[in-house]
Parts: sequence; C-alpha cells; structure tokens
Amino acid sequence: MFFTYLRRELRRRRKAALVVASGLGLGIALVIIVSSVSSGMSKAQDKVLESLYGLGTDMTVTKAAAAPGSGTERPRFEFDAKDSGDDSTQSTDRVMVQGFQTLAATTVAKVDQQDGVADAVGGLSLTVMKVDGQFKRGEFKQQGGTAESGRGGPGGSGVPQGEVKGGGASFDVNSYTVYGTDVTKQDLGPLTSSKITAGRTFRTTETNGKVAVVDAAYAKEKKLTVGKTVTVHGTEFTIVGVSTADSGDAAANLYIPLQRAQTLADAKNKVTTVYVKAADSQQIDSVKSTIQKNIPGTTVTTSADLADTVSGSLSTASDLASSVGKWLSVAVLIAAFLVAGLLTSSAVSRRVREFGTLKALGWKSGRVTRQVVGEALVNGLMGGVLGIAVGLGGAYVVTAISPTLTAQLGSSGGSSGGGMRGGMMGGGPGRQSASKALDIALTAPVSLSIILIAVGLAVAGGLIAGAFGGWRASRLRPADALRRVE
Repeated sequence: MFFTYLRRELRRRRKAALVVASGLGLGIALVIIVSSVSSGMSKAQDKVLESLYGLGTDMTVTKAAAAPGSGTERPRFEFDAKDSGDDSTQSTDRVMVQGFQTLAATTVAKVDQQDGVADAVGGLSLTVMKVDGQFKRGEFKQQGGTAESGRGGPGGSGVPQGEVKGGGASFDVNSYTVYGTDVTKQDLGPLTSSKITAGRTFRTTETNGKVAVVDAAYAKEKKLTVGKTVTVHGTEFTIVGVSTADSGDAAANLYIPLQRAQTLADAKNKVTTVYVKAADSQQIDSVKSTIQKNIPGTTVTTSADLADTVSGSLSTASDLASSVGKWLSVAVLIAAFLVAGLLTSSAVSRRVREFGTLKALGWKSGRVTRQVVGEALVNGLMGGVLGIAVGLGGAYVVTAISPTLTAQLGSSGGSSGGGMRGGMMGGGPGRQSASKALDIALTAPVSLSIILIAVGLAVAGGLIAGAFGGWRASRLRPADALRRVE
C-alpha cells in the first residue's frame, strides 16, 4: 500500500516533485563541481612541488648560502694565447656548486636515522659555465657586481648568455645545470619528477660511471641523443637516457652519478641537498622539528613551506575555490534544503482534505508522516541523480577545456651566492625563484568519495524536506478535511 500510494502521488504531482528535485540537484551539482575543481587545484600544486622536490619528497635539508661579499669567489677563467701573440680559438668551462653551501655527505645518514624519517638521499646541484671564443693572452672575469636574475638559458641558471665583445676578444658565454644523483636510491629526489622517454636510467652499479641522463628539452636544443657523448670539464659522459619532465621544467639539464659530480666540482663527500621522505605524512612538522634540533646549522623546508611561496593565478584560484567557492556551495545547499522543506510543507497544506480523509478512515498520524517523508526522500534521491549528472558534466567541461594556471615560485629563504641575485628555492635543486614560473593545466577529477558525499546530501535533503512536511502532516486532524478543500 505504501509504495502504491507513493508511486501514484509522485506521478500525480510531477511538476512539484521536479521543482524540489531541481533545487536540490543545483546545490548538489555545485558541491561536486567546487570539490572536483579544488581537488584538481590541489593536484596542480602537488605537481608544482614535485617539479622542485621530486616525487615522494616531504622535506629537504640544506645549508643556506653564504651572504654576498663573505668571500665567495666569482667565476674566473684562465686562457693561454699562442706564443706568437695571435688570436686563438679556445674553450673552457668551470663547474660551480649551485645555490647552497655544501653539507657533509654524512649528514644524509644522520637525517635518515632521525625518528619519523622513512628515507633520505643526498644530491649535488651544479652549474657549468662554458666560454668559447677568440682570446688574447690574459684572463676573463665576470664583470659587474651581480648577474641578472632573469632566466639565463636552459635550466634557469641565471648566468648571462650570448655574445660579449671587448678587450680585443670575442666570445660566447653559455651555461647549463648538472645534478648529481645517488644512483643507488633513484626513487627519491628531483629526477623522479621526470620520466625516461628514451634509453634507460642509471644502474645501481654506476656510482662513479661516466654516464648521463639528459633532459629532453636540452637534448633537443643541443641535438643530443642516446649513445652520443657530452663533455663536462674535460670528462666525457655517454648519454644513456633521455628524461622528460612530468610538468614544468626539469630539475637540471644533465643528471650524472653523485660521486662523479662531486669529483667534477672538487666537492668530495659533499652534497647540497638532502631529500627526505617522512614515515607518516601527518607527522611532517614534528619530523622537521626533530631534524632541526638534532642537526644544527641546517635549514629544513617542507612542502607546506614551499607551497606558501607559490603565487600567481593557481594560488589565487585555489584560494577562491577553498574560500568563496566552498562557502557559496554551502549557502546554495542550505537554501536548496530550506526551499525543498518549505515546498514540501506547502504541498502538505494543499492536501489537507486528502490527509484529513485518510485519518478519518483510520490512518494514524505516523503513517501519514511516513508517507510524506517517503515522497520527500524520493524527491531528494531524484535531486541527487540530477545533481550528480550536472556535476559530472560540469567537471568534464572543466577537464576538457583544461584552463592554464600559472604558478609563480617565490623565495623560501637563502640566497644563491656566487654573485648572483635572487634566492634559490629551498630544497629545490638550484631553482632560481625570481624567474621561475610554471604553467599548469587545470583538471577537475571526481573521486568516489565526492559521489558518496553527493548521495549523502541527496538523502539528507530528502529527509529535511520530509521533516518539514511530516511535521505539518502530523498536525492535521480529521475535522480539517471538512473545513478546507485541496
């Protein structure tokens, strides 16, 4: 009897049911869209952090660079002209530690032993400045107090590029970045933010091998492929793989084994950064405090610290979604629930004669109330179906359009030193914050949890509307049927 009466009343009052379902559906759809967009922005921010840290890294340990003027030498290049005094074509390069003062390699083991640390690995970030041209007897020094903070070419090293003339010499200054990676632990650190798209990655036995993995963008520019060689400071490396950054720019132009990088930079048993993975992502702050307490003189930067330095349209949109968007969703949802309740209560008032007659025939107030609640619950479920459909459609449109958001990376402390202006990203492998911007395509993934929340909201909306209508129906008396007509 309950379902027969329910089906008949819903068919007879299709328009009223559609209005209630549409109101609930609008609120539910907005919740789905805002939640999915927020999820997409969160993933976009994770990509930004991964492009700096590498996949799985929760924090980094570094030592801040020395203050300008504290004795850090500027790049100096020595050239020998021919004995005849004629101009000669020469080429030379210099390998420099990039971004931070070095830490002892033993720091990696110390960090790894701290409570709450699941794994730690060291890395060495280098910049190679190469000069080619014709010179007379003498030397070339970097001119001026500082180099510009704008991008200096592949890898964003910030070193001036292009042709410079003067003093009877004509030469080109170029630079590229090199990252020394621990080949025995390749599942942590900046290289994990790139995928090997040609060749292979390092073998664990190549701890001091003369092999390299080259970034795809740099390889294209320099026409490098697997099997070719590249010379760094007199050492010839065979390219064994080509890597492509998952998002944004790669951490370095070349990746080589850590020991070999230490040899090139004359930094034996030194690292610039320790990449740390916490055993529990919920305890990152406490792990940070532990490392800072037990390993003095270091700077610990977490993903949250780095996220605070991200600005641009991604940050603005994320703030809007997490504040205005969520509050708007809540407001619309509350309004939809109230409207559904009021419409249900109003519909009961127009059915006074019907319910009064049913009570006169022996229906209990509870039975009438259950009938009203059942109708409202079905309306709520229909609103949920409608809202889920519209919400999924909206999320699909956002993903299909994939609007591009820009993440501008600000400084998180420490300066680059070496006469360069602008801070390096804390924990990033020598990223230059003053000019670093990433373009991220926004998506709106809809997870199962969001769908379950939508179903829960649909049921809640139906129950709230049913509560309004049930309360009104419970107050009806058989005599009301004689005083009012539908």
